[in-house]
Order: sequence, then C-alpha cells, then structure tokens
Amino acid sequence: MSLFFTFLLLFSSLFPSLDALTYRYYDHTCPNLESIVAREVHLATVNDKTVPAALLRMHFHDCFIRGCDGSVLLDSKGKNKAEKDGPPNISLHAFYVIDKAKKAIESACPGVVSCADILALAARDAVVVSGGPHWEVPKGRKDGRISKANETIQLPFPTFNFSQLQQSFSQRGLSIQDLVALSGGHTLGFAHCSSFQNRIHKFNSTVDIDPLLQPSFAASLRSICPAHNKVKNAGSAMDSSTTVFDNAYFKLLLQGRSIFSSDQSLLSTPYSKALVSKFANEQRHFEKAFVKSMVKMSRIAGAGEEVRLNCRVVR
Repeated sequence: MSLFFTFLLLFSSLFPSLDALTYRYYDHTCPNLESIVAREVHLATVNDKTVPAALLRMHFHDCFIRGCDGSVLLDSKGKNKAEKDGPPNISLHAFYVIDKAKKAIESACPGVVSCADILALAARDAVVVSGGPHWEVPKGRKDGRISKANETIQLPFPTFNFSQLQQSFSQRGLSIQDLVALSGGHTLGFAHCSSFQNRIHKFNSTVDIDPLLQPSFAASLRSICPAHNKVKNAGSAMDSSTTVFDNAYFKLLLQGRSIFSSDQSLLSTPYSKALVSKFANEQRHFEKAFVKSMVKMSRIAGAGEEVRLNCRVVR
C-alpha cells in the first residue's frame, strides 16, 4: 500500500493536476489583475488592430508546447534557441503587450502573478475587445523554465489533413468539437503566402489549384501570392471581417473560401462538417463551444515551477 501511495505522489509531481487552477486564485493577492491586463490589451489594440489575433495565437502556441506555462514568451539565450524563434513562431508578435501588463502587475502585486496566467487572460481579452464573448479564466499556472525552438515542430501545421489535426489535438486531451471550435479563432488574423502556397500553385501532379477552392477566390489569392512571390509580408486576411470575432470564418469555409488546407479538412468528415454548418448558422453556438474549448485548452498542464519577474527570462 505504501508503494502505491509513493507511486501516486511521484505521478502527481510529474503531471501537475489541472484541478490546481481556480477562478478565484488571485482574489486576495492581486485583486486588480484582470482589469490591468484588460487595460493593456485595449490600449495596444487601439494602436494596432492586429494585436488581438497575435495574442490569441500566442496563447494557443504556448499551450500546445509543454502545456500553458508561458514558455513561448522566453527569449533565446546563448546556445539555446527558444520557442519564439522556432519556424512556426517567427511571425508571432505583440510580446510587448504581455511585458507591459507584467510590469504594471509587478508594481501592484510583486512576485505573485505568473506570465502564463497573464497570457491566458490577455487571450481572453483579445477576443472580448474584438466583439467576442467574455469568460472566466481559470488561474494558478506556474511559469516554465524550458523553451526549445525544435519543439515547435509539434504545433499543427496549416497543411495538415484532418487525421493529422485530430491526432495533434487528441494528444492534448482535446476533442473533434474542440478542434473545430478553436479553428474558429481564425476569424481573427492574417495568413502569409507561404502558409497556403500549396493550395494555389502546383497543388498536385494534375492540377495547379486546389479544386475545392472557389475559383474567383483562388484567383484573388494567386494575384496576391504569385508563384515566385518576393514580398515578405504578402498574404491574406483569414476572413472577411478579420478584426471582428464572429462566425464569418465558418460561413466562408462552406463557400470554398478557406485559406489553409487544415481549414478545408474540417469539411472532410460528416461530424466535423456538421459542426462547421452549426457554427456557420448560429454564432451563439460557436461562441459557447469556443469558450468551453478555450477553457479546456488553457488547462493543458505545463511543468511550470516559478513565477517569473520578467516574462522573457528565467531567474
């Protein structure tokens, strides 16, 4: 029996309990935390409309590597190349928003709030400031000390098919409904040409363009992204209302106007296609599912050990 309890203690130390997160974690130690983060997200968005999409993507990329432990925020140091410098994360930006929020929080309640929690709150506020739903964010994450660029290969790629997407999400305890709902986050943001080049040039040995793309939409993408594109930041908005959190992404997907192969793959199984149709028809259904899946994703356990005083470096 004693060996059994020893095993349980060892298991719980290796895999932190998701139940350790609570909604009232900072009620007494940092009561103004959420208003401070919301203010910084709002101020940044006033000056740069791309900030909400950046923060939402940053949180997603944080949680999918080593759990939600703020490791995506760490800078490379010496011979160690950090996550933010891995190929899928090169285009991440708006780290300064987290830095400014952290500075204000350290002034109000020093050494209490983790960078991982600040990022989770900022992602929620990014949705809210874009007209999307508000939800309570569970808190109490610790910050990780390890960040490796080569681990970003574990992120789902925009060229993934449905089977690859499903495997990536299920490995993190996320369902097909979570996959479809979280893909709706693409309602905010911008896609660089390199992420969808495979659909509009040399699609396969017999056709140049993905036949599932609506022809005039494909033509417009090809005009923006020619075969030998040399414009560094060329690309396309992810949907027709790129700074507004809505269900336009799902409506366009059903019209053959999706950007990524991974987006298109959501129509490749009856269940996922039914979810796309449901979310396209009723924004409230999408928002409810999105909130549930965001909370679930934000609970992916990390191996964090500390509360960093500076989100970019370990102590």
